[in-house]
Amino acid sequence: MLGIEPVALIVDQGEGAATELFVAQSIFSAASFSVLRVSNPVLAADYAADRLVWLKSVCRVRMKKHFKQGEKNMQTQRGFRFSWSMTALMLLSTLLAGCGINNIPTYDEQVKAAWAQVQNQYQRRADLIPNLVETVRGYAKQEQTTLTAVIEARAKATSIQVDASTLNDPEKLKQFQQAQSQLTGALSRLMVVSERYPDLKSNQNFLALQSQLEGTENRIAVARKDFIASVERYNTEIRTFPGRLWHTVMYSDLPIRPNFEATSPDSEKAPEVKF
Repeated sequence: MLGIEPVALIVDQGEGAATELFVAQSIFSAASFSVLRVSNPVLAADYAADRLVWLKSVCRVRMKKHFKQGEKNMQTQRGFRFSWSMTALMLLSTLLAGCGINNIPTYDEQVKAAWAQVQNQYQRRADLIPNLVETVRGYAKQEQTTLTAVIEARAKATSIQVDASTLNDPEKLKQFQQAQSQLTGALSRLMVVSERYPDLKSNQNFLALQSQLEGTENRIAVARKDFIASVERYNTEIRTFPGRLWHTVMYSDLPIRPNFEATSPDSEKAPEVKF
């Protein structure tokens, strides 16, 4: 090795690392080193050994620095890849949302909420009827047939319950609607009967019930209108593109919803309550 000018050192490769070649130049010139080797071979050998140790140290430092830089670069690349992945995911979610992927479940929830309001207003009316019947009975006991019809119609209407889980049953929804219509008719006949009793019409309790019933009938009309509109929007989304595509691919378990049907002329208008 002492005869090589300059001295070349090949560092053994570590596990998973490539072999690196470092060329060390002597601080002496070739001629000076040759003179030293002839005049003092022991000193020349010691110098060569020291130089070898120094070169190994330099190699270790450089390799360690190289590996650290490589690891840092890999971490930076992973960070960039993660950022790009998140950006792509957000962009994809935005594009899908813009294409109406969430419309069907959103409209389905709106149908359920609208139906809950319909039930709430019908229940409000049913809760007013017992007090109304008792008030009328106090002044018109002889109108037992009309009072009985109201009571029976109320019982039938409240016995048919259609919650959100059974909104898919057109027959049950029709039965519910018919029962409520019969109750509306019975109440209308009761109102006609009340016209025959002036004392009843001037009763404060009766006047309060009149106001509450009028307000409830108006709320029922609004709730029915909102329900009809929400079902129409939901069904239209399923039957048209791109909603039809999303329904086939992702929401095939959500069927077409039945809607209210007019059972009498001007059924979309709130009944006019007169006492």
